Amino acid sequence: MAKKVEDKAKLQKGKFHFFNIVGKAKVNDNTLKLNTVSESGYKYNRLNLGVEIAPGSIIYSEAMGGYHTKKPNKINVNEKNDFGARFEIDFEDRNDERVLECLHENNFIKIGLETDKDGKTFIKKFVHMYDAIAYINEHLENDMIVNVKGDLVYSLYKDKVQVKKQITSIYLSKQEPENFRATFTQSILLDKDSIGKDRVKSDGEFDIFAKVIDYAKMYGDKEVKQNVPYSLNYVLPITPEKADSVKKFIDKCFKVKKDVTELIVEGYFLEGNQTGVITEDDIPEEMLDLIEMGIYTREEILGKLVIKGERVSKMIITKPFVRIDKSKDDKPVMLPYLFEGKYKESDLLLDFLFEKEDEDDGVAQFDVETKTDDDDNWLDNL
Repeated sequence: MAKKVEDKAKLQKGKFHFFNIVGKAKVNDNTLKLNTVSESGYKYNRLNLGVEIAPGSIIYSEAMGGYHTKKPNKINVNEKNDFGARFEIDFEDRNDERVLECLHENNFIKIGLETDKDGKTFIKKFVHMYDAIAYINEHLENDMIVNVKGDLVYSLYKDKVQVKKQITSIYLSKQEPENFRATFTQSILLDKDSIGKDRVKSDGEFDIFAKVIDYAKMYGDKEVKQNVPYSLNYVLPITPEKADSVKKFIDKCFKVKKDVTELIVEGYFLEGNQTGVITEDDIPEEMLDLIEMGIYTREEILGKLVIKGERVSKMIITKPFVRIDKSKDDKPVMLPYLFEGKYKESDLLLDFLFEKEDEDDGVAQFDVETKTDDDDNWLDNL
């Protein structure tokens, strides 16, 4: 039966939508583009930063900032003592110390790519990304070990959801390669169709269908200027040694009987090309000749040869995001990470996608599915 879209809850962007990448900066001719001017007169700097977290795995994040050369420019900022109070400053005043003293700390892009005489990282703060990228261009070097943080931003392009990593800070890091990482913290939305027995893959991965709320000026080719839900596919690994704990995690956090649940999760990005090692039987005849001549050993050849497979890009969930705070009596208390009944399923339906209207009252109609999993104990078979 059709259900009317009415009394819909206002969608709110989740409080957690962050990434953190630690590894070696890979700087090349495509990393920085400075002072590019568009046909409309918009002059901008762009950064597309690759960070190598493991051999063959480079994670990219980006930043862009600019100004119009043909009209006045303003910057929206937050008041120092009241983050909710917003006001504008002139673009020309963005480096005026008297103006900067009035701004909340969260307005600043923080870059730490220099050290002082004591070896301590020197932090440079910018209120506009245009200036931050110019500074990065002067100080970022290839193979620097960096810690990059920022926001995950979602959009729809050609019917596919794009996940961009927008940089808000870059610091030098002293981490060793074994601690390199590319992680995320994200508020996701789950409904009764987010999991099911058909999502268990033979490769030991479990697919989770979720949604993420983000602001959109455009949704595909439609101008919307509102918060919208984006559909994403996450992966939860299932290994034999962790099967029991993963089942409990799924049962507690991902099984939704009614409405929509919000869950804050931690995870990591898996990006790069799948590789496979060549065996002795696969060594080409030409290379066997090199071994015969003593130019290469068999071990050297096997170490060089890998099969480069298709590109992989996945968001792997590992655990719920746990935060600790103090209670009124100064005792540690765990903040919630699971919010049941955050929305109704109908709240996540986009009115502008439904062009057909009811002839009587002009309210958009849609069909509500009531499908449930046939086997309520399918988790036991993981």
